[in-house]
Formats: sequence, structure tokens, C-alpha cells
Amino acid sequence: MTVRGGLIAESLRIGSVLEGLHLTVTRISRADVGDVSAGQPRTWTFMDFEIDDEAVHRLTAALEGALNSAGGWYCDFRTDRETFVVFAGRTFRYARGDTAGRAVAADYARSVGVPEEQLDWPA
Repeated sequence: MTVRGGLIAESLRIGSVLEGLHLTVTRISRADVGDVSAGQPRTWTFMDFEIDDEAVHRLTAALEGALNSAGGWYCDFRTDRETFVVFAGRTFRYARGDTAGRAVAADYARSVGVPEEQLDWPA
């Protein structure tokens, strides 16, 4: 099963390195969508990716250690059955369509400064 998601390059802590994950980057784009008042840069670099589901645990662990804890950053990805939302030091995993599981992740996101309009990961 393939895992698909998106990573914002600016979400990574300065000096962090993601390696050995064998991500397939399917698209890279840039847009002015950041919330400067939340401590985010205005311009973001989006990297859509795929990774084999056997690497999900390595991916979540690597992201927990690499994402910046300031500025309300997270990385989300999903399989056909599950959604993963990773923050610095914490991962949420729930069944696709599980509104209670999504609500728990969204509440945590708010608590670490994610602006409301950025709680937009797919269900």
C-alpha cells in the first residue's frame, strides 16, 4: 500500500536532516500562504510525496525529530485506510473518516499554534 502526503520544506528545523526514507517526490510547488502572525514565513515550498507503507514508522519518527516546534508546523499523509498527522515530538494516527480521531489531532494542532485555516488536512 502506498502512503501519500505533503511536506512543507519551511516546517523543518534548521539543521535537521531527513535521510534514508526513500520518498518519491511527485510534485514541488511554492505559494504565498504562510501566516506571518503565527511565526511562519509567507512563502512555502510544498513537496508532495509517496512512500511505501512499511516505512511509515521510520517516517513518523524522522519527522517528529525534524519538524520545527515553533510556528504551528505539521506534516500529514495517508493511506486508503489511515491518516497520520505528525508534529514535533508527537504523531496522531486514526482511521480515515474518523471524526473523533481527527478532532483530537486538530485540538492538539490548535494547542501548538496551528492557525485555524491550516487545519485542512484531508479527512
